[in-house]
Amino acid sequence: MQLFFQENITPPLISLEPDESKHLCRVLRKKQGDKVFVTNGAGTLYECVILEANPKKTSLKVLHTTEVEEDNFHIHLAIAPTKSPDRMEWMVEKIAEIGFHELTLLETMNSERSYLKTDRLEKKIISACKQSLKYRIPTLHPISQLDEILDSDEFEDYQKFIAYVDENHTHHLFDSAEAKGKYLILIGPEGDFDPREIQKAFDREFKPVSLGRARLRTETAGLAAVQMLQTLNR
Repeated sequence: MQLFFQENITPPLISLEPDESKHLCRVLRKKQGDKVFVTNGAGTLYECVILEANPKKTSLKVLHTTEVEEDNFHIHLAIAPTKSPDRMEWMVEKIAEIGFHELTLLETMNSERSYLKTDRLEKKIISACKQSLKYRIPTLHPISQLDEILDSDEFEDYQKFIAYVDENHTHHLFDSAEAKGKYLILIGPEGDFDPREIQKAFDREFKPVSLGRARLRTETAGLAAVQMLQTLNR
């Protein structure tokens, strides 16, 4: 099954955007009469037939529509971007394959990068969702100050966690989180969170958690956290 992505779909006809049309016609060599599947990224799957295979704008007719249920849990990862954009793009691609719901990029006291091209990350997310047959595109937020997240009332009903380097705390994320919940987990930069930031997180009722015995790189920690929460909610 090949999945295509198109926003703002109004059945019964769909006109695919140029990038998707080019991939359909020139890479997959689909032709008139072939069936294809399209998602709007908001939980709807459309089974379609090709009316005109044009690499600039392919025309489709919707044959059948399926609404996909939302998850009964919600993963919001807030993470400081790595110095290398490639490493963050790798993480975003992998957590999209595994499955997450929201991603916020954090600027902290020890951040090595305060700017990242979110349009590239968006493309990575969409591509990974298509490859892994996911019909809901996660939300990517622009870079925010850590204090904005800590002071926000938006997360009052979330299970809130902060992962940082500490040889003493033994509270593993998998054991600390409760299934079927809404989760916000903070991952710091390679220089870790400043102690003042950690204390403020505690003051805002964030719980310290471990992601395992090994000391992980930032992007690996983000991937590990998402995988653990997905496994918890199987």
